[in-house]
Amino acid sequence: MATSNAGHQQVVEATRPSARPSRVTAPSLKDMKARGEKIVMLTCYDYPSARLLDEAGIDVLLVGDSVGDNVLGYENTLPVTMDDMVHHAAAVSRGCRRALVVADMPFLSYQTSPEDALRNAGRLIKEAGVHAVKLEGGAFIASTVGKLVASGIPVMAHVGFTPQSVHQLGGYRIQGRDDQAAQNLLADARALEDAGAFAIVLELIPESLASRITEALTIPTIGIGAGPMCDGQVLVFHDVFGYTTRRQLRHVRRYADLAGTIKDAATRFAADVRSGEFPAGEPPPG
Repeated sequence: MATSNAGHQQVVEATRPSARPSRVTAPSLKDMKARGEKIVMLTCYDYPSARLLDEAGIDVLLVGDSVGDNVLGYENTLPVTMDDMVHHAAAVSRGCRRALVVADMPFLSYQTSPEDALRNAGRLIKEAGVHAVKLEGGAFIASTVGKLVASGIPVMAHVGFTPQSVHQLGGYRIQGRDDQAAQNLLADARALEDAGAFAIVLELIPESLASRITEALTIPTIGIGAGPMCDGQVLVFHDVFGYTTRRQLRHVRRYADLAGTIKDAATRFAADVRSGEFPAGEPPPG
């Protein structure tokens, strides 16, 4: 077992980005795709988590509107506001030295008009200090992507299952299963690349379709529930680290059990306070 652990540690050290400590940028992700170097992306919503993930070598920190159902207690992402996003994105930006920080544009912050999109994206760049924004949607949103890019704001696109359309899509379902739907998603991805998007998230689509899109585009694809053929992978912080009590999704691999650790520590603290064990024996303050 010791040999196995040592081997795993060697792999971890070998894949750390120590050889390239400079800031990850939107153009550098395209260079990573060209080199065949996988892109690592995680969601993040606060300063201490950003510090830890940045030091661990995560390439991209996504301040997702998933803050709604992971941090703020909402059922889904739809109630999240621009003020919510600016608040959390600013905290993440303050915690990063290397990672590219991307912020989701929340529901109805960009769908109403390209002018609204530019104004709200500008808030995330100016007030929150992020490096790029992410928009959900296919070819119909390409003109908005083009307007933002023309104004100097890097845009990450997002197709397949798009959480802001959860009611229209009928729930959390795999997209692009039949031939026509697959062709439509491929056309969407190409339109978004043509509009200037620097990367595209592929969520909950068949592995074969994700592979086709990845091969067809020069910009990197980042998958979530889309198989291993994408140029990178993204997962939600709370799912990866077990900081949740909800059912684990099939495409998630859990690397820790923070929920169990925190609950156990809180239970022991409460027991120590009630029994007088804490703070017994500690010197008085000052």
